[in-house]
Amino acid sequence: MATTTGLSAVYQALRAAPPYALPEAIRDALQTQEVELLLADYAQVAMRPVLTLAEPGVLGVRIDNGEAGRAFASQLSRWEKDTGRLHLPVTADGDRLGVLCLGLEEEPDAADLADLEEAALALGHALRGADRVTDRYQRARRLSRLTLAAEMQWGLLPGTGHRGDGYRLAGQLEPAYAVYGDNFDWACDADTVVVSVTNGMGEGMRAALLSTLAVTALRNARRSGADLEEQAGLADEAVYAQYGGREHVSTLLLRFDAKSGELAAVDAGSPKMLRLRGTDVELIELEQQLPLGMFGNTRYQEQRVTLQRGDRIMVVSDGVAASRSSAGSDFGETMLESVVRSTRLQPADEAVRTMIRGMLAFREGMDVFDDAVVVCLDWTA
Repeated sequence: MATTTGLSAVYQALRAAPPYALPEAIRDALQTQEVELLLADYAQVAMRPVLTLAEPGVLGVRIDNGEAGRAFASQLSRWEKDTGRLHLPVTADGDRLGVLCLGLEEEPDAADLADLEEAALALGHALRGADRVTDRYQRARRLSRLTLAAEMQWGLLPGTGHRGDGYRLAGQLEPAYAVYGDNFDWACDADTVVVSVTNGMGEGMRAALLSTLAVTALRNARRSGADLEEQAGLADEAVYAQYGGREHVSTLLLRFDAKSGELAAVDAGSPKMLRLRGTDVELIELEQQLPLGMFGNTRYQEQRVTLQRGDRIMVVSDGVAASRSSAGSDFGETMLESVVRSTRLQPADEAVRTMIRGMLAFREGMDVFDDAVVVCLDWTA
């Protein structure tokens, strides 16, 4: 490559570097005039620099403005001619992490660009594993301090996106820095994905502890080979054993087969599921069963929904539909369907950002009394 010492040097540098020195390793391997790593903040409003760490509260680079933000949103490399900067998406298996910004003497040709994109991808995979060892990148992402409850909730998440064989996933919590009891989880195999969206009662630590117990119980059952009905039943028992029916967790469990398009669901509470097919949005009506933890001996039943290729499933917690505007109106199903429809040309991760931004714009100026989750599942061609 004309602009670097070669992909092999990048791979070697990333393998040799300790987890807390990955940006410096790729900077030294690429040998360009300027290197900066920007990581998306928890709310996916801005990207903050890592090599020149911004002070707490400094916004950084807005995702909705500039070439770096466009590279993040579109997941396509962007060349900024005026400044001589190349902006490369940094991702890991579809989980958008940020953007690698390089200062170059000239726009790279197609071959060099492909190699630089591969280097950014390698950095993304290294970064995702690094969080097990260092807090450096978690600190860089924070525009402000997370509440303790939010720290617990974000620690439970599987990521904010995944690209599988035949499907795409994305999810987001809001408010990102003070989330209460809403959460989402997923587990992916070659052909199937299991998704849960949970909403614990209450707020703050009370809700976070309740949701942590429910999500962990669901994972324990899932990892033991239990099907959806068993997962719900075992989690119901676990929550009831701890709280004796005084607290419960509204939950929607899904299992999607990316070969057949069959979607199995257990609806144990308030999260809503909508299907976008072309320009048509439909609220999928499922038989509502008891939330987890109410009685501890509830028997849950799966229901089936058949999808078509190209369908989008959007799951939202009650904090979305129940949002209120300053005029006193509810976000409601009509507005919800309209915003879902507006995402039809966007990839799953941008669709989730659009949903969150639509909700925030609607309730602008209002105090937030509930948190919200949005999860998107696409059956791709």
